[in-house]
Amino acid sequence: MNTTTATSAAGATAEAPTRARFGILALLATGTMINYLDRTVLGIAAPTLSKDLGLSPAVMGFVFSAFAWTYAAAQIPGGVFLDRFGNKLTYFLSLTFWSLFTLLQGFATGLYSLVAMRLGLGISEAPCFPANSRIVSTWFPQKERARATSIYTVGEYVGLAFFSPVLFYIMGMYGWQALFIIVGLVGIAFGVVWWACYREPADSRWANRAELAHIEAGGGLAARREQTVPFSWANVRLLLSYRQIWGASIGQFAGNATLVFFVTWFPTYLATERHMGWVKVGFFAVLPFIAAGVGVMFGGWLSDRLLTRTGSANLARKLPIVAGLLLASTIVAANYVDRDEVVIAILSVAFFGQGMVGLGWVVIADIAPTKLMGLTGGIYNFMTNLSGITTPLVIGFIVGSTGSFVWALAFMAVLALLGALSYVFLLGDIRRIELPDTF
Repeated sequence: MNTTTATSAAGATAEAPTRARFGILALLATGTMINYLDRTVLGIAAPTLSKDLGLSPAVMGFVFSAFAWTYAAAQIPGGVFLDRFGNKLTYFLSLTFWSLFTLLQGFATGLYSLVAMRLGLGISEAPCFPANSRIVSTWFPQKERARATSIYTVGEYVGLAFFSPVLFYIMGMYGWQALFIIVGLVGIAFGVVWWACYREPADSRWANRAELAHIEAGGGLAARREQTVPFSWANVRLLLSYRQIWGASIGQFAGNATLVFFVTWFPTYLATERHMGWVKVGFFAVLPFIAAGVGVMFGGWLSDRLLTRTGSANLARKLPIVAGLLLASTIVAANYVDRDEVVIAILSVAFFGQGMVGLGWVVIADIAPTKLMGLTGGIYNFMTNLSGITTPLVIGFIVGSTGSFVWALAFMAVLALLGALSYVFLLGDIRRIELPDTF
């Protein structure tokens, strides 16, 4: 009897780990790609849509910003919902409703209906990235999280890079309304796929005991049950008492400004400031997004490699992010060149750097207290996405007032430098926050 048990245990120990976590990662990458297509298709439609609906640059800045009002405001409630109802249901509802609001934008007839749909889109998308972070922390050991985060984050850029020419073609052939309807329908269909395929580690039919042991040994939460914690403002105040939360959030706020520019005003910048035709815009718009995707992957690879070689989470997480923010600040150099090819090269370098800043979600996965991961991600994403409110408005005001993007690019460069300073001087040590014993 004992011999049989020992043999069975030895067999389990020798069992090769499955790779079910990478199937989960594929779901996250696809969902993130659809997420960014849905929130940014307005940027592609903007030059034509604004003419059809009679919207000025300042008003378009207001429309771009509207998404971020509710997106930021719903971050903490979305994190609380995530902690209460778990990953699967939260992501499914978020994905389905944001896709529906994207589809409905295709039926907008003026400013008010368009803004209403953008507000609904913001509320619906709010839980997505906190859920991504929580799922990665659950399914991946610490030494694999940066690369896992970079792989799903690259979906933000790859979808826009490779689908932008197709979307410009659809708009040219069928009008801007078709963009919203097609992208919205794709998201609703993927919501069904998510519900059918996603499982938590303990419930997975594809993850064996060896993989679960590998995840938990590396600091994952594979063997832990979902912990539901009621929301309280005391928990918010507690989290905000830690400098790690402030340092990461301010740094990501700054880096996010560059991303917001590219997903809102970038096509308009090429068409109006650089006077490019639609064919040229469709081609050139791809290149910075490809560069950003490479930056995401490079940052994740570099971070995990540094962690393996040095064992220092501080060096492995901070160095790529700070370097990325410094590269993002070079966007201002586009003001001083005339050739389109050089402008795109500069913007591609800046967006490459911004891609590396996506590692901020790894930082949150590393520092968030176990019982408040959703709330921590919500607070972080709330502060990060305040730049989604301010950046479109500031750029719209600058362009409307000056007729130029010159000071808009300078504004984003200054923010990127401030973000680098936040990661260097404010963030402190990157380690999981331990809540008081009385919690």
